[in-house]
Amino acid sequence: MRVKRWLLLAPLLLTILLLQSYFWVPTYEKQATGNPARLVTYIEASSGDAKILNPILNADTASSGIVSLTFEGLLDLDENLNFRGRLATDWMISEKAYLFASPSNRLPDGAEITGTRVVERIRAALQDEAFAALADNVRSVTVLPPVSRTTTVSVQTQDADGNPTRRKVEVTFDVPERVAFSLHRVDQDFFQRLLPVIGDRYLENFPYERYLTFAEEVSPEIKAQVFAQLPELFPVAEHNPVIDFNLRKGVRFHDGHEFDAGDVKFTYDAIMNPGNLSPRTSDFEPIKAVEIIDAQTVRVVYKRLFSPAINAWTMGILPEHLLNAEAMQREMDDRGLSDAARKAFGMRDSQFNRSPIGSGRFRFVEWHSDEYIHLQRNDDYWEGPPEYQDYYMRIVPDLLTQEMEFRSGAVDYYGTQPHQVARYKEDDTYQSFSSLGFGYSYIGYNNRRPLFADPEVRRALGMAINVEDFLRYLLYGEGEHITGPYPPNTQWYDQTVEPLPYDPDAAQSLLETKGWRLNADGWLEKDGTVFEFNLITNSGNPIRKNIMTIAQNAWKKIGVKCNTQYFEWAVFLKDFVNTADFDAVVLGWSMGVDPDLYQLWHSSQAGPQQLNFIGYNNSHADDLIVRIRQEYDQDVQRALTHELHRLIAEEQPYTFLYAPLGTRVLDKKI
Repeated sequence: MRVKRWLLLAPLLLTILLLQSYFWVPTYEKQATGNPARLVTYIEASSGDAKILNPILNADTASSGIVSLTFEGLLDLDENLNFRGRLATDWMISEKAYLFASPSNRLPDGAEITGTRVVERIRAALQDEAFAALADNVRSVTVLPPVSRTTTVSVQTQDADGNPTRRKVEVTFDVPERVAFSLHRVDQDFFQRLLPVIGDRYLENFPYERYLTFAEEVSPEIKAQVFAQLPELFPVAEHNPVIDFNLRKGVRFHDGHEFDAGDVKFTYDAIMNPGNLSPRTSDFEPIKAVEIIDAQTVRVVYKRLFSPAINAWTMGILPEHLLNAEAMQREMDDRGLSDAARKAFGMRDSQFNRSPIGSGRFRFVEWHSDEYIHLQRNDDYWEGPPEYQDYYMRIVPDLLTQEMEFRSGAVDYYGTQPHQVARYKEDDTYQSFSSLGFGYSYIGYNNRRPLFADPEVRRALGMAINVEDFLRYLLYGEGEHITGPYPPNTQWYDQTVEPLPYDPDAAQSLLETKGWRLNADGWLEKDGTVFEFNLITNSGNPIRKNIMTIAQNAWKKIGVKCNTQYFEWAVFLKDFVNTADFDAVVLGWSMGVDPDLYQLWHSSQAGPQQLNFIGYNNSHADDLIVRIRQEYDQDVQRALTHELHRLIAEEQPYTFLYAPLGTRVLDKKI
């Protein structure tokens, strides 16, 4: 009887509890009435705590959010994704170019090549109207004398037990005379434009062996490895793009110390210091040198053409005076570290990473691990202080709890799930902001497999799928059908490309033209083989699982037999994606804002562990991809990306699905 009574009373007690919670938890309006400071306090929830608050070391989302508020880069992106100056007021991009005076070849009239003779010919050509465009870009042409450069080259060899290992080989290269060009603008075709003057074969067959000396005797195999690397180490024709940054005057770090060019160079040096294990090293690897021109001017010289490299300067700049060798020594002394601890001590061990000092809009106050991080506005911020006095990032791991805290007014921002968007948009209490992110979902076909080698077959598979079903049933309308490899909210995406039409009948007819016919069981068959393949994805992702189901059913309607499987993420990557051992996959990319698709689509990146795991291989696409990453004129670059978009959309190595919308909700009083 007692159990029955409890079963009857439990729903009533739960209702009372929920009602009292509703009336007891203060809303944003009630909090502001009782606490005026709440009006100038912004509270955000994070699923996880920060790890390290240092712009050159952090690699997690929570840390990045705090770092972006406390540190400032030379540049950032405006609402239209164009660069704008922050710690740099402006910047100028130019080029230094170098050409060996190669005695192994002759000039077009048969004359022997010397640096002086090459310069004379080029200067004469620049006076010719036929070379007017070239002359307009050349600031100066000079001859540089020969120099010797000693370096080490890494080669593959074997240890005493026959195991593969690497060793360093010291070599000295006697660089011959070089012709140095100063150019107003970066021109990836500059040397090709010179060929009518210096000869079509000038850049070919440079005799490196004449100019190289080994520090010790090595085997012919090792010599061959060294010679193979010399064209990259000492190129006959070398492009060195240059960016001159003019720095903003009067900017101060949060401790009052003035920012200058030394902080920029120190940040670069710290990133490239192998002891710091910075995850940003690859972003700055293309840099040849960072030079301080004066306290307010920094020159960055690059090793080669790579236009996306400028994106790296959106990263926060460190204060040199707090992290240089002297500062680290003071910290070790203050902490009383032992000799052993001092030997291992580095930037990753500094207390700076838990109490950072930057030059951003907010200054750090305190960090209570797994609870919250508190920032206060920087009243000395160069662009004027933010409207909010205080910023808190609270650690709330559970998404349901985040929503409850948001609705109660305990946090000010909530990132909705697709099924929640309509409800919040209809509620007058809230304001919502929706935008496309930089990611998209796709079905990728292993182009190496004979079944998917024909672009027309891949096109037919795409036409059989109604992408609107994904948008309607999986995203509740919170997404956009995409047609190509770039995020649709960037200028690199060609908005004129039409999506594949949803037309199952036309898809089936197209497959019939390729020899596929329906058999008695209702499956497409060719030469006794059923059109059958496996579609796989990772477990733990219900949307991808549903994509597989919808695609499977769509293909079944045209006679294509698709089997679906999903695997734990580590197994999925190790056994299938990284080894390219699959037929087709459901996956997605989170993209950046730059137009470089080399790792995803260039044919050289289709090996094990690489990102072109579908094996896309098109020589024209390869050429476009290389030209895009070497082009510094944004208008030309945009035209090239649109051409690449159209080419990939035509070949359909993926069935491009959608880019999701992200919707943020705030109280209307904010």
